Amino acid sequence: MALKQHLIQKLEQKLSPQQIQLMKLLQVPTIELDQRIKQEIEQNPALEEGEEREEEDDEYDDEENDDEFDEEEEEFDLSDYLDDDAADYKTQANNQSKDEEERVIPLSGEQSFREKLMEQIQLLPLNDNQYLIADTIIGNLDESGYLNREVDALVDDLAFSVGITVSEAEIEETLALIHELDPAGVGARDLQECLVLQMKRKQDGKPHRSHALVILQKFFEEFTKKHYDKIAKKLDLTDEELKKAVDEILKLNPKPGGSTRDAAQNFQQIIPDFLLFELDGKLELTLNSRNAPDLKVSREYANMLRTYAEGAKTSKSDKEALSFVKQKLDSAKWFIDAIKQRQTTLLITMTAIMEYQRNFFLTGDETNLRPMILKDIADVVLMDISTVSRVANSKYVQTNFGIYSLKYFFSESLSTDSGEEVSTREVKKILSNAIESEDKKRPLPDEKLMELLKDKGYNIARRTVAKYREQLNIPVARLRKEL
Repeated sequence: MALKQHLIQKLEQKLSPQQIQLMKLLQVPTIELDQRIKQEIEQNPALEEGEEREEEDDEYDDEENDDEFDEEEEEFDLSDYLDDDAADYKTQANNQSKDEEERVIPLSGEQSFREKLMEQIQLLPLNDNQYLIADTIIGNLDESGYLNREVDALVDDLAFSVGITVSEAEIEETLALIHELDPAGVGARDLQECLVLQMKRKQDGKPHRSHALVILQKFFEEFTKKHYDKIAKKLDLTDEELKKAVDEILKLNPKPGGSTRDAAQNFQQIIPDFLLFELDGKLELTLNSRNAPDLKVSREYANMLRTYAEGAKTSKSDKEALSFVKQKLDSAKWFIDAIKQRQTTLLITMTAIMEYQRNFFLTGDETNLRPMILKDIADVVLMDISTVSRVANSKYVQTNFGIYSLKYFFSESLSTDSGEEVSTREVKKILSNAIESEDKKRPLPDEKLMELLKDKGYNIARRTVAKYREQLNIPVARLRKEL
C-alpha cells in the first residue's frame, strides 16, 4: 500500500495548562490546600508567601537598588540551576501523564495487628515446632482476626513451606494457646466461636453471663434470628433475665482483629471550607481564611529577569537563564491566579447553594431541604456540571446547626399526591423518625412503613421504602426487634 499525504482541517477544543491547574485546585479540600501550596513553593522559588507590596514601596533609590541586587547575586546564583554538561533527557521523566493526579499514601507508624500477636507469642513457653505453628496460624488470620483455613491445610503449609511434619492435634493445641491472646476472640474460625471465646473470659459467676454463654453455645442460630421466645422457653428464663443475657452478648466484639486496627487508624480531620451563619434573619457566608492565602511573586526573580533581559543574550547560558527565570515567573503568576479563581468559584457556587436551600440554613430542619441536583446549581452559576461537582467534592460548610458536607444538600426529587416536588431526604427523615418511634418489640415491616408514608401523602412502592431504609443503614424489622 502506497504512502499518501493529505491535508485535514479539524477543530479541537483543549484545556490549557492553567485551566487544568484550576480544575485540580477546585477539588482540593481546605485541609490539603496548605500542603499543595507548600509543595508549589518548594518547586518554584519564584513563588513566595506574603502580601504583595504597593507599587510605591517597590521604588528604590538607584544606590540602594544596586547594593541590594549585589547581595542577591551573592546569595542566589542561577548557574546552580543550570548544567550545560548534562543532556536534557537525563533530567526528564516522561512516564507519567501531565494530567494525572498525584496521590500520597500515608505510612502508618503503628504496630500491626499481627506484630502485636507475635509480641505476645514471645512470652509463651513454646518449643520450636509450636513457635513455627503459631507463626503460621497468625500469618493466616484475616483482618477481622479469624482463621479461615482448615487445620489439615495448615499441616500441608508447614510441611511444604517450613519443612516440618506436625499433626492436626498439635495445631489444635497451639491454636488453643492463641485463643488466650489479646484481643479476646482472636484465632476463632467462625463468629460463634469468636463470641464464645470472649464470653468465657467474662465468666464471673453472675447468672446473666452464664445464660449468655449457654445461648451462644447451644442456641446460636435462634439468637441470630432473634427467636427470643424459643430461647426463653427452652432455658426457662423470664423476659428480664433473657434481656440481661442478650445485652451482655451485644457488648461483645464480632471483629477482634479490627479493634486494634481501628484504634490505630488516622481519623480524618474536617476543616470547613465555608462559614455560614444566620444573624437576625440574614445569612452571612464567608470563605475560610485558609482558602485565601497571601502569595506573591518573588522580588528577586523579577529583578533577575530584568537584569538578564537588559544584558547581552548572545551566549547559550544567558538564553537558558532568561528562559528559566521567565518560566518560573509565569508559573508563579499562573498559580496565584488559579488560587484567586478558586476562591471566586467556591464563593459563587456556595452562594447559589445557600440561596437554593435558604429555608434549611435558617431553620436547620432537614425536612426543609429542597430537591437539588448538580444541574440546578450549574444553571444558576452558569458553569459546567463537572465544575460544580468538583466544588462539592470533599468540601464542608459550618453552620449554626453543625458542619455539613456540600454533597449533603444534593438529593433527588419525589412527587407527593398533591403534585408537590419534595426532596428524597425529607422522605428518609420521616422514615427514620417512624422507625425510631416504633415499638421495638413489634417493629414495623416495610409494608407498614409504606402505608405510613402513603398516609402522609408520599406515594412510594415497598421496594423504594426498602431502598431508602438500606441507604439509612437500618436493618429489616426482624433484626430491629428488641426485648
